[in-house]
Amino acid sequence: MFLSKISFFQQQDTEATECNPHARDLCSNRPPIDRLRTPDASSSSSVPSITIVRDSTERDREMSCLLSCCASLTCGCCTSIAAGITKKSARIAYCGLFGASLVLSWILREVAAPLLQKFPWINKTSHPKEWYQTTAVLRVSLGNFLFFAILALVMIGVKDQNDRRDSWHHGGWIVKIIIWFLLIVLMFFMPNVVIDIYGWLSKFGAGLFLLVQVVILLDFTFTWNDSWVAKDEQKWYVALLVISIGCYIATYAFSGVLFMWFNPSGQDCGLNVFFIVLTMILAFAFAIIALHPKVNGSLLPASVISVYCAYVCYTALSSEPRDYACNGLHKKAKAVSTSTLILGMLTTVLSVLYSALRAGSSTTFLSPPSSPRAGASKPLLDSEDTEAGKGKKEPEPRPVSYSYTFFHLIFALASMYSAMLLSGWTASSSESSDLIDVGWTSVWVKIGTEWVTAGLFVWSLVAPLLFPDREFF
Repeated sequence: MFLSKISFFQQQDTEATECNPHARDLCSNRPPIDRLRTPDASSSSSVPSITIVRDSTERDREMSCLLSCCASLTCGCCTSIAAGITKKSARIAYCGLFGASLVLSWILREVAAPLLQKFPWINKTSHPKEWYQTTAVLRVSLGNFLFFAILALVMIGVKDQNDRRDSWHHGGWIVKIIIWFLLIVLMFFMPNVVIDIYGWLSKFGAGLFLLVQVVILLDFTFTWNDSWVAKDEQKWYVALLVISIGCYIATYAFSGVLFMWFNPSGQDCGLNVFFIVLTMILAFAFAIIALHPKVNGSLLPASVISVYCAYVCYTALSSEPRDYACNGLHKKAKAVSTSTLILGMLTTVLSVLYSALRAGSSTTFLSPPSSPRAGASKPLLDSEDTEAGKGKKEPEPRPVSYSYTFFHLIFALASMYSAMLLSGWTASSSESSDLIDVGWTSVWVKIGTEWVTAGLFVWSLVAPLLFPDREFF
């Protein structure tokens, strides 16, 4: 039985060597494990070494071909995925670049004062430390503002992805980072008068960004509510009710804490009491208006806006000067100032991040008005293609999903707002340099933001009643 198998393999070996003249050379260089010998090598009828040449050679070739195909497919997949990630993550990359500017502004505010004193075109006259900190923040903000403002101007009129500027928006990141860095460095060579003008303009730009931030918050709350209501399940309705009640409990509980912090006993703090009581009244009014049968609103947006108004009221009161008697947190002014700044920066980053992520939706305010609706009907055949089948049909351009210009404009305004946060809404702060975003200007700006937020939310509820023929979304 064993010898019959050997004869079979020997016949296979003979066929292989006849088909491939180099088989013997290849077999002679194979390792011993590929050779098949008889158990009794000392017998008189010795059997020559047998090697399966054709099987191993074909197997190696097939394996090599398979590996080559796998490598080619892998490279193609990686290239496609990388291209897809580049397009989808472009908005996040812009957020990362904006976040880097915030970190750079914060660092330079702390360490740039002695360095700027050595620049003769900056240190022309004697200035306090606070002035150098403010100008460092404004110069970084101006470079960041110019970067996004230039992109906003370049992207005006981009309507479809065949536009060459669409690739500029999504790619070229090495060049963009270099330009961004050079713009910031160049701002430190600008005269002081340019920075003073920008600091004055930033107050208006920051106020405009606060309005955009309120619109973003309203869009978030209504989108959240609509997404859960659309599920049309009992558990989601219960979740909406629980979160709404929890937000209202948090609003009034936090308002009570504000009374303890900013209405100390023995002090006449009528202004602080007015701010806190008005916040509580607004929260109650939101619920009444939203639950009115004619309004057909929802309690969730009202509760979220109430929490936000209470938070803005706290940031406004905590920005009162530390020597103000009604500021009960004056002993912890440094910690409160830093925490308020962190919360303000976090809110700013979340706002621009949410606007970036929502940019792909057709219902967002970032969508270009000229973009066609999804599922719009189009003819199956063009008239030009029906003429004797001549000519190739050009692919129809795909419209962009959001306005690139408005997208970059949000980042430009956010740069102005971050500069005002770090400088206390004034170009020459009278407060200690250890305190950030402290002063009466900051107080009234934040209180105004709370009132504007309340007004816009109420308007979003009553506008459909006042103008039933118009479409609101």
